[in-house]
Amino acid sequence: MKYRDLYINGTWRSGATAERFDVINPADETIIASVASADIADAEAALDAAETAMAVWAKQTPRHRSEVLRNAWALLSARLDEFARLITLENGKAKGDALAEAKYAAEFFRWFSEEPVRVDGIVKHAPESGARILVQHKPAGIAVLVTPWNYPAAMGTRKIAPALAAGCAVIVKPAAETPLTMLALMPLLEEAGVPAGLVNVLPTTQSAELVDHLLHDERVRVVSFTGSTAVGRKLLRSAADQVLKPAMELGSNAPLIVLEDANLDLAIEGTMKAKMRNLGEACTAANRIYVHEDIAVEFTRRLTAEMVRLNVGDGSQDGIDVGPLVNASTRDKVARFVEDAVSRGAKIETGGFVPEGKGFFYPPTVLSNVPDDAACVHDEIFGPVAAVQTFRDHDDVIRRANDTEYGLVAYVFSENMKRALQVCERLEFGMVGLNRGLVSDPAAPFGGVKQSGLGRKGGHEGMLEFMETQYISASW
Repeated sequence: MKYRDLYINGTWRSGATAERFDVINPADETIIASVASADIADAEAALDAAETAMAVWAKQTPRHRSEVLRNAWALLSARLDEFARLITLENGKAKGDALAEAKYAAEFFRWFSEEPVRVDGIVKHAPESGARILVQHKPAGIAVLVTPWNYPAAMGTRKIAPALAAGCAVIVKPAAETPLTMLALMPLLEEAGVPAGLVNVLPTTQSAELVDHLLHDERVRVVSFTGSTAVGRKLLRSAADQVLKPAMELGSNAPLIVLEDANLDLAIEGTMKAKMRNLGEACTAANRIYVHEDIAVEFTRRLTAEMVRLNVGDGSQDGIDVGPLVNASTRDKVARFVEDAVSRGAKIETGGFVPEGKGFFYPPTVLSNVPDDAACVHDEIFGPVAAVQTFRDHDDVIRRANDTEYGLVAYVFSENMKRALQVCERLEFGMVGLNRGLVSDPAAPFGGVKQSGLGRKGGHEGMLEFMETQYISASW
């Protein structure tokens, strides 16, 4: 398998220490590849390359940056199947999910290819002095991008594309579980016209030390991270030393509320997407499912029937809907959530066990009568477990939905638009899916409030995360 080394300044390197680590196929626990592990010396080489490349790239015209990103979209779009297979191999997700991710990843290049020419400035008179006020946006500087394992392609392109559109160089630190997809993207970016040194990729087993070193280099001005709130807090502490611009997409505990007047067909379809997209290993996954007690029995019956229909197995095989979880610790955590909920009175409608044999599989699971004190109500499940609770009063369910430190995304299902929008506006979340189970879109400002993060990915706002605003006061 090609592209298993570090990618620095447009070349493939074994790394300063020659240390390597194994990437495991979660479907059968076999070793896929041995990948080079970066250390501090490699980080310094990447910083030097990024500094040199950015000095040239930041001066390129917006149209030039647009065309390079458009090339990247076209090239990735032509190779979706190839990247989907690699995503499945190292992440485990089923073919359909992997192909959807590859397409989603490509769309970030297309969206942000259209953004460099849309950066508007301001020229106006100061009301009192009469001086001209000139406002413009400039590239912030080198950006460190720390990406998770659950979307090894899309979480990278969602950061790389806006950074390049803004005129920045980047250093990508992919998750050790899934470095292969990001490494495979580099030859494609070369072909698209991305100059050497502008994008550098440093897989490593020393994530904390390497990232901390990068964040304390004065040439770095932005840190963009997707992952847990606990790790995000640590990175924010490090970022504070250099007063870096932080773009943080952190933990979630998404409520999904089904009101009594919801269209059940639409609600079931939306719940399946919100819960089972990417096997529930998504920050947008519905974590707490609140169903009005008048329709809870029918909703649970129909949701269980849909979950039972899903085929579990090696995601690379035809006809598989649900692949394995990414590793043993993730699977075991999901199993503990189920055991805890059952010990507190929840009922297993389907699933709820760790199957025998190789691979990190856990079957689609529905729990009913889940109490508020269950661990899965307060922590992110990150797996294929639908925890169903009931409610009677709208004020009460809104209070329960908001009763979390997180605030990334929520979902509401109702046929009464006035009532639904009133509920949406009272929810303390950065995004709300109304009568749909999918909120992610390259054109939308993706992000949360409270301890779910800072800043926005996607939309015009996504590029501004990698830019600084400069104001010139001028007289002539």
